Amino acid sequence: MKESCGIFGIYAPGEDVARLTYFGLFALQHRGQEAAGIAVANGERIFLHKGLGLLNNVFTEEILQSLEGYCAIGHTRYSTTGSNIILNAQPIFISHKGEKLALAHNGNITNSLSLAAYISDQGLTLDSTSDSELIGLLIAIQDGSTIEEKIGKAMRSLRGAYSLTILTPRKVIAVRDPYGIRPLCIGRLNGNRWVFASESCALSLVEAEFVRDVEAGEIVVASEEGLKSYKPVPSPRKAVCIFEFIYFARPDSYIEGVNIHKARRRMGHALFQEGPVDADVVIGVPDTGTAAAIGYSEASGIPYGEGLLKNKYIGRTFILPDQRIRDVGIKLKLTPLVETIKGKRIVLVDDSIVRGTTTGKIVRMLFDAGAKEIHVRISSPPISYPCFFGIDTAVRSELIASRLSVEEIRDFIGATSLKYLSLEGLINAIGLPKENFCTACLTGIYPEEIPAHFHKLLLEQR
Repeated sequence: MKESCGIFGIYAPGEDVARLTYFGLFALQHRGQEAAGIAVANGERIFLHKGLGLLNNVFTEEILQSLEGYCAIGHTRYSTTGSNIILNAQPIFISHKGEKLALAHNGNITNSLSLAAYISDQGLTLDSTSDSELIGLLIAIQDGSTIEEKIGKAMRSLRGAYSLTILTPRKVIAVRDPYGIRPLCIGRLNGNRWVFASESCALSLVEAEFVRDVEAGEIVVASEEGLKSYKPVPSPRKAVCIFEFIYFARPDSYIEGVNIHKARRRMGHALFQEGPVDADVVIGVPDTGTAAAIGYSEASGIPYGEGLLKNKYIGRTFILPDQRIRDVGIKLKLTPLVETIKGKRIVLVDDSIVRGTTTGKIVRMLFDAGAKEIHVRISSPPISYPCFFGIDTAVRSELIASRLSVEEIRDFIGATSLKYLSLEGLINAIGLPKENFCTACLTGIYPEEIPAHFHKLLLEQR
């Protein structure tokens, strides 16, 4: 399982848009660490720089200074469709019959194989193995007098999840799929300049004021004419990824009006109500388990303690692509604080169990540090089904809850006890109607039909 990508866009004449995009992407770095890129437009041309690795490895001061213009988009990537190669880094640039655009994409297109065949029938070839290039080409080949019209026509052919920022020489455009699966929001900068970002935390960093979320099925255009909105396709229903609230989003972000940190604390409250236990201390797995652990402590009266010290120079092991690397990453990332743990009955709170290997290593680490008991509490239901909308879990056999019972998982990770939060408890903690979410990874009920044999490397195996 892996992280979603982060996208950013800004229309701000008179501002250093490349640097502001760089800062915005820094706030979104947690959403992907494989590659990063920025495209800038000056009214006539689009300039693009991208590379593999973290932002500070891809960009230098000289590169940022060379990206001159008044509007820009950016992307920080973890691969969902297509492997981690430079050709798949984003933004992608499209030039076709006079139409020039750059595009940054968060999500997965589930009908990518049929779209690739259609693109091929038009005499075009893909330079990458990413479904994001498919989106860009599909837009470019549409009939239409404006880019907005072309995007609207392309949306009628796309299936799956897509939040987009699109750059033309004079405009920045934000697009969200008809289900609104991946988040995307709008901010205002210095009165009449506009910012788009996957999460509101990126708006805060560039000192933009949050305006609203981009609606499901909406196109929002920022240009010299101001901000304009179009709804070219109907929205069957909203289906926001529930895992954004559990894990993906930064705790200082707001998604659909919900503060992530407060929602996670409420998950901890509910988790105690559903899984109480006698213990001496509550600790969270940093960072995404911390808020729920604080909530569990608040509800139970059991003291909260810092039991795992995180090395801030190590990224999320969740998004490291290789299991062997993840295993080493756990030891580098977390250090047990013996003074908090030794001789204690521990409540260990985390946001989820995916494969079970990471949780098992943490449990063993705490027992080795002298813990007397370890009661694992998870602030989400078991993840039993793969996601096809922007999270790399397309192989169900990788998910431990798809093949083992809760008691068998407890035995596998070596915990004294194990309790998951119920779906009802999770929904109530977030505070939005159940029908507003995509809960497919928890329930197996997908907002739309998934093609048989779909997986992330599909375009590489054509």
